[in-house]
Amino acid sequence: MKKLVYLISPNKIDSKFYTTLDRVLAFKNVKFFQLRLKNTKVNSILKIANKIKKITKKHKVNFIINDNYILALKVNADGCHLGQLDGPIMIARKKLKNKILGVTCHGSKSLAKNAINNKADYIAFGSFFKSRLKPNTKKANLKILKWAKKEFTKPIVVIGGINNFNYRKLIKAGAKYIAISSYIWDNPKLKPEYAIRKFK
Repeated sequence: MKKLVYLISPNKIDSKFYTTLDRVLAFKNVKFFQLRLKNTKVNSILKIANKIKKITKKHKVNFIINDNYILALKVNADGCHLGQLDGPIMIARKKLKNKILGVTCHGSKSLAKNAINNKADYIAFGSFFKSRLKPNTKKANLKILKWAKKEFTKPIVVIGGINNFNYRKLIKAGAKYIAISSYIWDNPKLKPEYAIRKFK
């Protein structure tokens, strides 16, 4: 099966999460798993990350740490995802060496060019739809995907309110991976291990 999902963690992780994650990744359509915990102490993130790393490794999924390349190096994750306010891409690239570096570019051509020039491994555009994860985020449109696909060879990740109905048009426009979180973890109708099956 083609791995097209870039899965982002829920905001809070409880003890039951690890079993659920194992079941979700077993469907084999997830390429990346990003640990995104905004209001958690570093020591707790380290403990959580070490548990998650075993599960992602088992399923051959790339384990990405959000925002913090120092933490990514500490847990020996597969890479790090940087927002535009998380420090210079150039420094992160040097420190991460051969690890994966992804960069948020919102809907901006200049941010995308800057990320590629600084040797990012993938660029992320969004938000495309209303997102519960980032309600006030900048918007992006399909034109930027078509442009980026022509312009760069690096993979494009899309984010923001993506569900089982709207993801196909993003793939058609040039996205290689779809970043999802709420649809999997906060789905009122489907358990995570069933929600993930909608993307193939």
